[in-house]
Amino acid sequence: MTPQSGFMVLAPINPERETELRQLLDSMNDGPGQVNPNNALIPFAQFEELHFARLLILDDNSLKDRAIYGLPGDFPLQFAFLGDIDGEEETFLKELAQRAPEGLRRLFSCCRDFDPDCDLLAWMKRHRSLAIASFVNCRGRTVRRIREEAQLRETLDRYLTEKAATLAQMSPREVHAKLSEFVAAEKSAGRLTLSGESPTPIAWWIGNTLHMICLPLLVLLALPVLLLALPFYLIRVRYLEKTDVEICPKVDPAYSEMLAVAEDHFVTNQYTAFGSRKPGLVRLLTMIGALSVVNYAARHITRPGHLGRIRTIHFARWVFLDGKERMIFFSNYDGSVESYMDDFINKTGFGLNAAFGSAIGYPRTRWFLFDGCADERKFKNFNRRHTIPTQVWYKATAYLGLTAVDLDRNSRIRKGVEKPSMSDAEAREWVALL
Repeated sequence: MTPQSGFMVLAPINPERETELRQLLDSMNDGPGQVNPNNALIPFAQFEELHFARLLILDDNSLKDRAIYGLPGDFPLQFAFLGDIDGEEETFLKELAQRAPEGLRRLFSCCRDFDPDCDLLAWMKRHRSLAIASFVNCRGRTVRRIREEAQLRETLDRYLTEKAATLAQMSPREVHAKLSEFVAAEKSAGRLTLSGESPTPIAWWIGNTLHMICLPLLVLLALPVLLLALPFYLIRVRYLEKTDVEICPKVDPAYSEMLAVAEDHFVTNQYTAFGSRKPGLVRLLTMIGALSVVNYAARHITRPGHLGRIRTIHFARWVFLDGKERMIFFSNYDGSVESYMDDFINKTGFGLNAAFGSAIGYPRTRWFLFDGCADERKFKNFNRRHTIPTQVWYKATAYLGLTAVDLDRNSRIRKGVEKPSMSDAEAREWVALL
């Protein structure tokens, strides 16, 4: 299995070069929300391991809200370049530096501390920003596998159309046998490729196993202290919830319309939300604890393709910035932003409240799990106010027209084709996928 990972390069922008940077980012697009995959700066289409990528200016619209808590709001604008990839981060960054050095140097030269003569790879590695939590829809599903399984589905669709009358007379098991025979012939003729799995890297397997074991072990060892502290923690949390200032004004329609220009060009969308954490150790520990649970569950507990009960997310990550003063959330998902927010409210409301209840402006929670996003109007105002535009967003051409559910179905079709035999029940279930 080839595991997926992510990279994020983050650096403060030179204020004198901000306009130039925005112009460079605009030049990478064919139109709002529509990247040119072969643009001159970073030809994304040449990187076969790249699922999604985005370049954006982190312009926090909610900084003035910090003044209500007496917090400073003079953060510099930052430039972020991030993506979701097959394989290791360092390997991809090295390939990136080799294939698009001039474009990267032009972009990063708009950052404060970039030296035109520096080692590009070393500079990007120094400016990496790690996620506290991340989600991968299906670990091991590479871009190549997505492309090959989509081709398999298209090939089978054509065959089913041509042979519809003949196949209609067969039982599900006979249909399975016939289609398996057809696919084998197409592969032998070189018209269809279904690559095998690569070996799982030993280092990744060891790291993932240690993560699975060590976090629960640490919690178990700390349990006596945690139980002693719990009553004081809960009392403090409830006091803060009751006294929090609620900042949920109506969204400026012009701002919402500006965001909408870059949305819904494809079945899949990008989403970036940026905001500040409420002050205090309790809020910080609450957010860290909630996101640590999210990260652990996404890696070891939830079924592939599911974040809780949500099935529309391809990749997501949560990243602390500025000494954990602020946080940014990135995701790539299917459908509209409205349906996306409805999914979160209806399917993972508890988790949403736990993770974001400590954010300035979030609707007031109760015992850090309840209420909060249950007030749909306030939550959606909060969400839209904290959404920031993504200047450049790329998704691999293998994804075009395919949702996360489509990808799962294509994988199940492939597994069925490669299975030597099936029971009647298995065959009926498999044929229903076609």
